[in-house]
Amino acid sequence: MIYILMGVSGSGKTTVGQLLANTLHCGFNDADEFHSAANKEKMHNGIPLTDEDRWPWLGALRAAIDTARAEGRTHVFTCSALRQVYRDRLTPPDGGVTFVYMKGDAAVIGGRLSERSDHFFNPALLQSQFETLEEPSDALVLDIRQPPEALVQRILAAVPAAAAAR
Repeated sequence: MIYILMGVSGSGKTTVGQLLANTLHCGFNDADEFHSAANKEKMHNGIPLTDEDRWPWLGALRAAIDTARAEGRTHVFTCSALRQVYRDRLTPPDGGVTFVYMKGDAAVIGGRLSERSDHFFNPALLQSQFETLEEPSDALVLDIRQPPEALVQRILAAVPAAAAAR
């Protein structure tokens, strides 16, 4: 089973994703690990990424998803996956991916981003992420105002395979 926690930067994808992976005793990767240095530099400088910037990044992430699936491993990934076309690129033809949408409003997320000092993402890009966001119709939707532990429990309750993997 592959889980992709998605949403704008600052929505708690990494915190909840790591906690979910620890609970499931499985692997974890943040999609930021797959960004090129050039992409990270653009974002640090407040320059939104284009689709052309994103395609290689999404391709590398999809390769990691395919590897985990081929090896039969449960794995948790995080990725903004803001548009449906990006989610389509991450999803193998036969499915096998569960998207978990970390949903929150700009006020809550902006507050979180203003407190972060150890990340390359420039908070000035948050508005462009909300403008790009196409909310998924086929994902488990979580309210990020809930504590991370409660969100993990929601995932475990909503996805039968998650409960079986524990």
